[in-house]
Amino acid sequence: MTQEEKWIKAIKKNSNEEAANQLIQKYYQEIFGFVYKQTLDQEFTKDLTQEIFISVLRSIQNFDGRASFRTWLYKVANSRMIDYYRSKYYKQNRKTESIDEKQVYESVEFMWELETKEEVNQVLELMSRFQYDIQQIVRLKIYADYTFTEIAASLEIPESTVKTKYYGTLRKLQKLVKENEDE
Repeated sequence: MTQEEKWIKAIKKNSNEEAANQLIQKYYQEIFGFVYKQTLDQEFTKDLTQEIFISVLRSIQNFDGRASFRTWLYKVANSRMIDYYRSKYYKQNRKTESIDEKQVYESVEFMWELETKEEVNQVLELMSRFQYDIQQIVRLKIYADYTFTEIAASLEIPESTVKTKYYGTLRKLQKLVKENEDE
């Protein structure tokens, strides 16, 4: 039995706080990075990462061990990210933020960050229109750096299906981004 399996067993059996802390510590940076790549907001990422781990600990009884804990953790995180981008909170904050609220610094890096954040938000907004399973595939590939094999195992679908959906979605996203730029 691995150390991770021991921690999970201790959490399930008697809500062992030390085991929970160890498990969170093992995956915190990885999940933080996954969320940050999608939000580009450090403070919000901290909050969302905390919410993900709270959700994981509340539902750890549902972890059956068929897939690795890491895979299950990413499923929870992925679902939470999709919920966030579908939420009213995200849509309202995205629309109401004005440029006057930002401090503008004269630096190439700042402008690059603004452009990147705008592009990321545009792609994430477009991606939220796709089916849940397609969103999962794209997020796991791009933001979690999963391989096609890992995604296929995680979602329990053939690897060829994962590749087809991934590349098809990228083509659709590119087309939608280009259409938005032309408008």
